[in-house]
Amino acid sequence: MSILFNLTFFQIASIVISLLAFGAAFWLYKWVSSQPSSNQRIAEVGKLIRNGANTFLAKEYKTLVRFCTVAAILIFIFLPVPVWKGNVLDNVIMAVSYILGTIFSGIAGKIGISIATIANIKAAEAATKGIKPSFMSGFRGGAVMGMAVVGSSLLGVTLVFLITGDTTALLGFSFGASSMALFAKAGGGIFTKTADISADLCGKVELGIPEDDPRNPAVIADNVGDNVGDVAGMGADLFDSNVASMAAALVMAAALDKTAGGFVNAAMVFCYAAIGLFASLIGVLSARMKEGGDPTRALNTNTYVTTAIFAVLTAIATYAFDFKWEIWAASAIGLAVGVIIGIASDYFTDDRRPPVHAVAKACESGPAFTILSGVSYGLISALPSMIGIGVSALAAYKICEPLGNGYAMFGISMAAVGMLSIVGMIISNDAYGPIVDNARGLVEMGSLGDEALEITDSLDSAGNTVKAVTKGFAIGAAGLTVIALLGAFMSEVNTAATEAGMISAGENYIQGFDIINPVVFFGLLFGAAIPAVFSAMLMLGVDRNAQRMVAEIHRQFKEIVGLKEGKADPEYDKCIEIATHGAIKELIPAGLMVIICTILVGIIGGVQAIGGFITGNIISGLLFALFMSNSGGLWDNTKKYIEAGNNGGKGSDAHKAGVVGDTVGDPFKDTAGPSINTQITVVSLVASLTATIFLTFSLFG
Repeated sequence: MSILFNLTFFQIASIVISLLAFGAAFWLYKWVSSQPSSNQRIAEVGKLIRNGANTFLAKEYKTLVRFCTVAAILIFIFLPVPVWKGNVLDNVIMAVSYILGTIFSGIAGKIGISIATIANIKAAEAATKGIKPSFMSGFRGGAVMGMAVVGSSLLGVTLVFLITGDTTALLGFSFGASSMALFAKAGGGIFTKTADISADLCGKVELGIPEDDPRNPAVIADNVGDNVGDVAGMGADLFDSNVASMAAALVMAAALDKTAGGFVNAAMVFCYAAIGLFASLIGVLSARMKEGGDPTRALNTNTYVTTAIFAVLTAIATYAFDFKWEIWAASAIGLAVGVIIGIASDYFTDDRRPPVHAVAKACESGPAFTILSGVSYGLISALPSMIGIGVSALAAYKICEPLGNGYAMFGISMAAVGMLSIVGMIISNDAYGPIVDNARGLVEMGSLGDEALEITDSLDSAGNTVKAVTKGFAIGAAGLTVIALLGAFMSEVNTAATEAGMISAGENYIQGFDIINPVVFFGLLFGAAIPAVFSAMLMLGVDRNAQRMVAEIHRQFKEIVGLKEGKADPEYDKCIEIATHGAIKELIPAGLMVIICTILVGIIGGVQAIGGFITGNIISGLLFALFMSNSGGLWDNTKKYIEAGNNGGKGSDAHKAGVVGDTVGDPFKDTAGPSINTQITVVSLVASLTATIFLTFSLFG
């Protein structure tokens, strides 16, 4: 058999391309680090931000190590089957795979923090020389994160599958990544929005001082939050989605290959994932912006170039290796819909578009109208993305259905792989946002001049716009991924039922879920309620934490003589400490609630109820995530649009109403919204991993 048609060939190619991505990340890291920086004040503030971010990450990881240790022990005891009933080695492999998933995710987050806290300083000082060098420092800093995250995810999945040959172990690896992402995103989101809300309310609203005024005790915590929430948190989130999409596709591919003989479907998954990373690698290294150019256009152009490279290379690979063109079409549809979802998010959040202008106009009438209009546009914005996810799933299903039994759901999983194929570029764009946001604050605190401030304002505005697009993309990708995971859950149940002698080989124990069945409907309702409760728990955590920080800011302005006049330094570390302790305290309960409820539904209603639970969770979760992310992005850019001199400008009543809207939107877009897509992935993975247990034991299943 030719090496070109050997599964090992594609796995080795995936490892090589992963290593190339790490090499590119290292080169980009060195390039950013070598950029000049000499401003002493910026160096001091940058060090405070870096120390604060590392302190939080160390405490968060210490907490998560304890949680993951307990989880690994429970996985060893009960999965894939209770240790006293099955092969002990299978349980060991599952536990080790889970631990590896958490480690790979944690390393990716640490790399992101390391470069982001260097790139912010470099981008700030580069702004004195022009928009191009500042943009390149910010983008290449984000690209380190992009290459590291996707390289880690592809390498991890490939190694686990290559060594174990076990798709259930892949689900264990994916669950490790998901549990880490759930807590990293929730904890980082609570930290960043605690500081952001407190800094805005006390600074802009109460005292009328600028956003990044060094007199504000919360300003350093706010900048730290940008890194732990929007860099480490979002990196863990997209690492999780990428791993989950590949794991779901490989579970179904392995089942199809087992029936048909050979390995062509598994080879296709590795081939497409490797090409996606290679396309992102080319896109990142070739990214440029002309002096005086538009940073938003430059970021979007990079994305479109990467998309085109992936589409062309996968078509060539499909022809060369005689893969099925229907599967290629499914992945291409997923990729196209990902771009469409991004464009829809852009329309509702870009300050050049009508929705932002309409909300800015509403701000002139007061905060109540700001909230009403923002909520309304956020709800409307969910429709095109929900339809896009539905259309891509339907199209992929129908295109691949004629290929035979099981290929329809495999087509959906490959649409998810296609949508996430350019995730390296998406993460690069996303991490660029908090880097240039930090750079803007450093320019203000380092007094680098109005021209540098205008440049970083322009870069920050582009970051906010593109960040809204990448969040929409991440949520859409999570939607397709969890639909694929629903297929993986059904595949796991059918395989377990066959091994248990409940059905004959080739038969299906589950082909779908009848919502008229009261057990399924019970799970559907329960699952639909979880995203709402999960969101409330996170936002209440922000609320409680922000109230403590506001009280601390008031204390400092009252007790520190000369602080208001700028003659004394605030105690920045106090605010960082409040945000850190509060985030660590609040992050575990919400995540545990999700896992416990999934297991509870399985105990009550078995695999049928779990199927309904996953379905309800997907639909409700996607709706909440899209609504909150887009509303929050809309309010954020409305505030910036007013600050640019529109609808009364800074200091006007409309501006104060815009700040209130932005404050409400902060936990929407940066805490709850982007955490929900991780939550629905966790639910689907827990369900798949426990499928065998609930197939044989439940109260009413």
